[in-house]
Amino acid sequence: MGERYSILMDILYRVSMWVAGLALLIMVAIIPVGIFARYVMNSALSWPEPVAIICMVTFTFVGAAVSYRAGSHIAVSMVTDRLSEPARKACFIVADLMLMAISLFILWYSSALCAELWEQPVAEFPLFTAGESYLPLPVGSAITLLFIIEKMLFGAQYHRQVVLLGSSS
Repeated sequence: MGERYSILMDILYRVSMWVAGLALLIMVAIIPVGIFARYVMNSALSWPEPVAIICMVTFTFVGAAVSYRAGSHIAVSMVTDRLSEPARKACFIVADLMLMAISLFILWYSSALCAELWEQPVAEFPLFTAGESYLPLPVGSAITLLFIIEKMLFGAQYHRQVVLLGSSS
C-alpha cells in the first residue's frame, strides 16, 4: 500500500514540478511583453499583469508542495541540530502537524474564495473568472497535504529517485 501511494505521489510530484516550472517560464516571458508594449510601443496591454499574477500564484503554491517533498525548502535548523534524536523527531512531527493545519486552513478558505468568486469576471483578462484565477491556492494546498500525509506515514521521500533527479547531491 505504501509503495503504491508513493508511486502516485511520484507522478503528482513530476506533474507539479512541470506545472510550477511552466508557470514560472510563462511569467518570465510575459512580463517583458508588457514592458515592451508600454514603453517601446507606447500602447499598454491589459492582459500581461493578470496572467503574470496567475502564474506567480501557481508556481508559488504548487512549487511549495514540490519543495516540501524534496526537502529543499528553507529550514532554520540551529535549534533542532542541537537536540537529541527523540527530541528532534518530536520537533519534526510538530512541524508537520503545524504545516498540515496551515494547509487545511488555506485549502478550506481558498476553496470558499474560489466558489464565491467563480462567476466574477476579470476585466483585464476576460478568459478567466476571479475564482479560476485563485484556483492554484486550494490545488497547491491539497498537493501539500498529500505530501505531508506521505511523509508522516512513510517517512521523508528525499531519497526517492524522482526527487533526487537533478539534485546536486
